Amino acid sequence: MEIPEIRTWIMFYLISFVGILWATFLSVQGVMLWVSMFIVIVIIGIHFFTLYNQILLRAQRKELQRQLVQGFERGPKEGDS
Repeated sequence: MEIPEIRTWIMFYLISFVGILWATFLSVQGVMLWVSMFIVIVIIGIHFFTLYNQILLRAQRKELQRQLVQGFERGPKEGDS
Protein backbone atom coordinates (compact mmCIF):
# COMPACT_ATOMS: atom_id res chain seq x y z
CA MET A 1 0.00 0.00 0.00
CA GLU A 2 1.05 3.54 -0.62
CA ILE A 3 1.30 6.03 2.23
CA PRO A 4 -1.87 8.04 1.34
CA GLU A 5 -3.87 4.80 1.19
CA ILE A 6 -2.62 3.80 4.64
CA ARG A 7 -3.70 7.15 6.07
CA THR A 8 -7.14 6.72 4.53
CA TRP A 9 -7.51 3.25 6.03
CA ILE A 10 -6.42 4.49 9.46
CA MET A 11 -9.04 7.26 9.39
CA PHE A 12 -11.65 4.79 8.13
CA TYR A 13 -11.01 2.39 11.00
CA LEU A 14 -10.86 5.17 13.61
CA ILE A 15 -14.24 6.52 12.50
CA SER A 16 -15.64 2.98 12.49
CA PHE A 17 -14.28 2.38 15.98
CA VAL A 18 -15.98 5.56 17.25
CA GLY A 19 -19.25 4.39 15.68
CA ILE A 20 -18.98 0.99 17.35
CA LEU A 21 -18.21 2.64 20.71
CA TRP A 22 -21.24 4.88 20.36
CA ALA A 23 -23.44 1.90 19.45
CA THR A 24 -22.10 0.03 22.51
CA PHE A 25 -22.88 3.02 24.72
CA LEU A 26 -26.44 3.13 23.41
CA SER A 27 -26.85 -0.62 23.96
CA VAL A 28 -25.55 -0.46 27.53
CA GLN A 29 -27.93 2.39 28.35
CA GLY A 30 -30.80 0.22 27.13
CA VAL A 31 -32.30 2.94 24.98
CA MET A 32 -32.42 3.06 21.21
CA LEU A 33 -31.34 -0.56 20.73
CA TRP A 34 -32.55 -0.45 17.14
CA VAL A 35 -30.31 2.55 16.45
CA SER A 36 -27.25 0.82 17.88
CA MET A 37 -27.96 -2.36 15.91
CA PHE A 38 -28.47 -0.30 12.77
CA ILE A 39 -25.13 1.46 13.31
CA VAL A 40 -23.32 -1.86 13.76
CA ILE A 41 -24.97 -3.37 10.67
CA VAL A 42 -24.12 -0.31 8.56
CA ILE A 43 -20.48 -0.29 9.70
CA ILE A 44 -20.07 -4.02 9.02
CA GLY A 45 -21.73 -3.59 5.62
CA ILE A 46 -19.41 -0.73 4.70
CA HIS A 47 -16.39 -2.82 5.74
CA PHE A 48 -17.45 -5.75 3.55
CA PHE A 49 -18.19 -3.42 0.64
CA THR A 50 -14.81 -1.68 0.82
CA LEU A 51 -12.98 -4.98 1.24
CA TYR A 52 -14.74 -6.40 -1.82
CA ASN A 53 -13.84 -3.30 -3.84
CA GLN A 54 -10.19 -3.54 -2.75
CA ILE A 55 -10.08 -7.19 -3.85
CA LEU A 56 -11.52 -6.25 -7.25
CA LEU A 57 -9.09 -3.34 -7.60
CA ARG A 58 -6.13 -5.59 -6.79
CA ALA A 59 -7.29 -8.18 -9.34
CA GLN A 60 -7.59 -5.47 -12.01
CA ARG A 61 -4.12 -4.13 -11.24
CA LYS A 62 -2.67 -7.63 -11.37
CA GLU A 63 -4.33 -8.30 -14.73
CA LEU A 64 -3.07 -4.98 -16.13
CA GLN A 65 0.44 -5.75 -14.91
CA ARG A 66 0.27 -9.22 -16.50
CA GLN A 67 -0.80 -7.69 -19.82
CA LEU A 68 1.97 -5.09 -19.70
CA VAL A 69 4.76 -7.63 -19.22
CA GLN A 70 3.30 -10.36 -21.41
CA GLY A 71 5.92 -10.23 -24.19
CA PHE A 72 8.74 -8.94 -22.03
CA GLU A 73 11.79 -11.19 -21.62
CA ARG A 74 14.15 -10.55 -18.76
CA GLY A 75 17.89 -10.95 -18.92
CA PRO A 76 20.14 -11.97 -21.79
CA LYS A 77 18.91 -14.53 -24.28
CA GLU A 78 20.59 -17.90 -24.53
CA GLY A 79 23.55 -17.86 -26.87
CA ASP A 80 24.26 -14.18 -26.30
CA SER A 81 27.71 -13.66 -24.86
